[in-house]
Amino acid sequence: MVSGIVVLAVGCGLPLLVPVPALALAEEAPSGREAVPVSRRATPGDGEGPDRRGASPSVRGTGPAGRADTPPFRGMGPAGRGETPVVRGTGPIGRGESPPVREEEVVARDEDPALRWEERPTVGDDALTGPDEPSTVAKPVVLKPGDRGELVKMLQRRMRDGGYYFGKVGGVYDEQTKFGVYAVQKAHRLTPKGAVGSEVWRALDRKPKVHPLVPNGAADRVEVNLTRQLLTLYRDRRPVLYAHISTGAEVRWCHQGRCGDAVTPVGDFKVTRRAPGWTKGDLGAMFNSLYFVGGIALHGATRLPLHPASHGCVRMPVETSKRVYQLVGIGHPVHVRGKVTPPGIF
Repeated sequence: MVSGIVVLAVGCGLPLLVPVPALALAEEAPSGREAVPVSRRATPGDGEGPDRRGASPSVRGTGPAGRADTPPFRGMGPAGRGETPVVRGTGPIGRGESPPVREEEVVARDEDPALRWEERPTVGDDALTGPDEPSTVAKPVVLKPGDRGELVKMLQRRMRDGGYYFGKVGGVYDEQTKFGVYAVQKAHRLTPKGAVGSEVWRALDRKPKVHPLVPNGAADRVEVNLTRQLLTLYRDRRPVLYAHISTGAEVRWCHQGRCGDAVTPVGDFKVTRRAPGWTKGDLGAMFNSLYFVGGIALHGATRLPLHPASHGCVRMPVETSKRVYQLVGIGHPVHVRGKVTPPGIF
């Protein structure tokens, strides 16, 4: 026999009409008292109890002496007691116990591209609803040369915006991308290597640790740091480009009866000649050459190791040299400072 309807709020606020037996709507009053109907209201936040398990507050009836302090109303189960199950949401397997998402996790997912999120069980203070419930945890992602995908594309875009990389934003970790990573690491005094972990992502959010070699220099100039093997280009007194470079190896060389010292001279110079595109001489090929003293130039090169390896020129990535060639003209100041040190010491 159905003698009443209970309205429950479920899902996205849609009402659910549930028929309830008359016996569940009224409790027999003791000593001949008139039966008092017992109802259950759906309240805002129903199903989100303090134990995070979606337990609803119990519904109490009206007991003897007119007090509303009798034990929670229960249905008619075995032995006349038959506890009715607590109403829960509509989650998986009908339990509705989806673990809550912590605010700091949502922020971390959106803001830190160096983290890959995985599900694994945790225990202790980090457990959400018990030792067997899954908790979202972060593991660092390391990019390496040869990798592909959206994360590589993001890295390339961030490096381009920072003035470290001028190649294609195509999602392929190629050699030009690696040279851009070297520039980031050198500019932030990190050990240059091809792997990109959380320290590189953090560096891209911070100001480079590069100080002017010539504080009172011209507004537009090029500075070459031999110690850190780093080139910095200034426009309007602001650094706008950082490049991984390889300068003179500081060894004696001889080629086809011609000998010399592989040294990049220290001093203050100006660009005296420009040679666009590829040019080939006795000592190798050069791209977009900007000569600043004799036959020594700033130029793009395909061989660009992490140590000084040239005959005296300042080698830089080919894609970066295209941008430098656009910004540097005849008479542009070039300042060279520092000294060559063993690899890995900055």
